Amino acid sequence: MITHYDSLLIGDDRVTPANGSTIRVVSPNTEEVIGEVPEAGPADADAAVAAARAAFPAWRALDPAERAAHLRRFADLIEARKDRFAELVSAQNGMPMAVASRLEALYPALLLRYYADLVADQREEDRQGLLGGTIKVLREPVGVVAAIVPWNFPQTLGFMKIAPALAAGCTVVVKPSPETVLDAFLLARTAIAAGLPPGVLTIVPGGRELGAHLVAHPGVDKVAFTGSTAAGREIAQTCGRLLRPVTLELGGRSAAIVLDDADLDLGAIGADLFVATLANNGQTCFLGTRVLAPRHRYAEVVDAFTAFAGSMTVGDSLDPGTQIGPLATARQRDRVESSIARGRAEGGRVTTGGGRPADRDRGWFVEPTVFADVGNDDAVCREEIFGPVLTVIPYRDEDEAVRIANDSDYGLGGTVWSADPDRALRLARRVHTGTIGLNRYMPDPAAPFGGVKDSGIGRELGPEGLAGYQQFKSIYC
Repeated sequence: MITHYDSLLIGDDRVTPANGSTIRVVSPNTEEVIGEVPEAGPADADAAVAAARAAFPAWRALDPAERAAHLRRFADLIEARKDRFAELVSAQNGMPMAVASRLEALYPALLLRYYADLVADQREEDRQGLLGGTIKVLREPVGVVAAIVPWNFPQTLGFMKIAPALAAGCTVVVKPSPETVLDAFLLARTAIAAGLPPGVLTIVPGGRELGAHLVAHPGVDKVAFTGSTAAGREIAQTCGRLLRPVTLELGGRSAAIVLDDADLDLGAIGADLFVATLANNGQTCFLGTRVLAPRHRYAEVVDAFTAFAGSMTVGDSLDPGTQIGPLATARQRDRVESSIARGRAEGGRVTTGGGRPADRDRGWFVEPTVFADVGNDDAVCREEIFGPVLTVIPYRDEDEAVRIANDSDYGLGGTVWSADPDRALRLARRVHTGTIGLNRYMPDPAAPFGGVKDSGIGRELGPEGLAGYQQFKSIYC
């Protein structure tokens, strides 16, 4: 599957990149080049921001119902191309097609329609003033948004920014990750086909330097970023200096708390357990990769998770039967293997996995791996690994389980597994995290998503996600 694009797509114009360089996309399955796109430079980013600024007055001036109609047409065309989007994402980052076809293929249109409905129903609000008179409270778009999107869920995480921003009346410049640029170009073509006005949505593919250029660009009014905590800190520093609004969805090392009454029948919970702990080859920020197990059931929990991880079908990401595909890059595989080696050096016991699949001599594969006999202070438990690696940590009682769960630099996701929903809910309330699930986990578009501590600033999804791209104006009448 070779895809080649010879120009950038800025607004509805094809633009030859100023620097003449290209980004080569390498298959994580075969290590072969599968596509090539032009790489944007600072001058291209400047042109994209200029196009977004030029488009902003007319886009914000549209009645919300008209903007909503644009978003629904965009959603229709994305939905018509959903299989191609899923295929491109899977081919680039190793996401199993079974996952890509449910998330990357469906979430973008779902989010566009959700925010189209939400903004179409918003009206300015009249409040009775405490000092007399009436106050009109208006919601206005923040302006030009720089959306910096990672490689692990490029379409889903992209539209968690694009959909509410466009609905609010903002214009958006998207910088996709160099690892996932083929789907980004398909997205640009789809936006043009849907009739989005020129400059409303622009795509500039490039690396970290281009992202830094956009973050500090004087023509950008807000930054929305998903990625590593280290990069998020740098972005936050720049935005703080510029007094620029920023949303940061960063790393995670969430806890999956198995209570003493939990059902460990993999036939009953396996599908939900997979989404909560190993989805997308472990390359998912919210996963509950720190499994907390009651001491008196510790061996049973270790055996259950060992069987669970060991049963995963590892293979080519484009194979519909694959559950665990390759990691996105050779660099990412090296990082995961280094973490596994460190866990062993710390005294952890690998109960399954721990190496590369014997039948895979090409591609960036790592076996699903489970560590037992580890403690929460071990690096293998504290650091974000971002691969198919689970650690099983014992606890004495619920208070200790909560203490261990909260003893983390991160706070993004988490789960509680119990046969008693009320008990699970009581415990979930005590975990310091932005989101948590009971016997399952999946971010829902209707609810705010984001983290605490080193997991980020701000919220995406839900009405709160729309509010993040609006600023309030009060008119005292």
